[in-house]
Amino acid sequence: MQEDPRDKVLRETKEKGVRFIQLWFTDLLGNPKSVEITAAKLEEALDEGFGFDGSSIHGFARIDESDMLVKPDPNSFTLLPWGEVARLICDVFKPDGDPYRGDPRWALKRALARADKQGLVMQVGPEVEYFYFRSDSLPETLDSGGYFDLVPPDLSSKIRRETVQTLEEMGIAVEATHHEGAPSQQEINLRYNDALTMADSLMTCRLVIKQAARKHEVYATFMPKPLFRQNGSGMHLHQSLYYKNGGNAFFERGAPLGLSLIARGYIAGLLKHAKEIMGVCAQWVNSYKRLVPGYEAPVYITWAHRNRSNMIRVPTYKPDKEAACRIEFRAPDPACNPYLVFAVLLHAGLEGIEQGYPLPEPMEQDVYAMSESERDKLGVESIPGSLNEAIVLMEKSELVRRALGNHIFEKFIQNKKIEWDAYRSQVHSYELERYLAVL
Repeated sequence: MQEDPRDKVLRETKEKGVRFIQLWFTDLLGNPKSVEITAAKLEEALDEGFGFDGSSIHGFARIDESDMLVKPDPNSFTLLPWGEVARLICDVFKPDGDPYRGDPRWALKRALARADKQGLVMQVGPEVEYFYFRSDSLPETLDSGGYFDLVPPDLSSKIRRETVQTLEEMGIAVEATHHEGAPSQQEINLRYNDALTMADSLMTCRLVIKQAARKHEVYATFMPKPLFRQNGSGMHLHQSLYYKNGGNAFFERGAPLGLSLIARGYIAGLLKHAKEIMGVCAQWVNSYKRLVPGYEAPVYITWAHRNRSNMIRVPTYKPDKEAACRIEFRAPDPACNPYLVFAVLLHAGLEGIEQGYPLPEPMEQDVYAMSESERDKLGVESIPGSLNEAIVLMEKSELVRRALGNHIFEKFIQNKKIEWDAYRSQVHSYELERYLAVL
């Protein structure tokens, strides 16, 4: 008989000498939040939750409805690598026991429930790109390496290996890791898992990456575009849908590229709704400095199986292997809120499946090399060029509103409008250098 997850948490806490437990949850923008309790309070927290002031958390409740509860998910229990401490990832509830509509994890659970009704489970495998810098004040790199460069043993590779070791010890499987295209840029690829577990793992991974860097007096950043004239950091998301009873729903032996009708509908859904979901996938002003031509980041709403200039790619390393059949969505960056990104992607993909969206022909040509008129003839559209443009499109989207729920949808847009206004009212160094002496 399988042990109850709650009882397993209590047993392991005692057996492993855990003295403190961090209760983690996430705010609207994907920032991790935590309250720490002693082992003596763990059973009560598992049974009843732990109260906190929701009005102090960004994007949560108003001050007149501020009482909230975090309830630990016992399946998320793991030891942390810094002392006699464990963590539990939590869902947020109102005092009456209803899920709190401002909780990003709840938004993803709703999306997964929609897939579950069709007997489907979302699987995700992210490529997490980031930079190491000497401090958090200037983007001073640690090396001058490039993509897959075998740099002589240096600080970057040492920190990266320590990070991977810690992640593996915490039960987060890593497929591979390597130097990325820009100086001091790194990549860690996490092994496929179900979407909820992977969103939890990504929140953990970002913290572990930063903690390992800090240990060596180095700063790790997920800022999408910290260096001018260098590649930015993306978070390419490999996705597929599996049947609950097993089997890859994206795979059909003998079909073009091995893609089933479900896979083709899913891709079509992402393409059709790409513009309106970009505000969630690339949620910062700086995100759109990465999404420009010439730096291996997607600009055009296209798909293909070889061409890495496309927004969606179908990897064909092992074309006849069912487990390898997936799509790669290249637009998000690692500073996003993974719960919200997975939610909008799944809703968009399911919409394409359910509504039978037609899938355009793949774009195997170099879209960047085409003229504007050539792209127009082929019906190639562009993703939003700025955060402001993305939020204007998102605000009109019924799909994104349904995916996030009214509370998250409205609070998110409100926050991004404030961010854009703050950005556009600034005078930047580029303007001073270009205009001050000549105008």
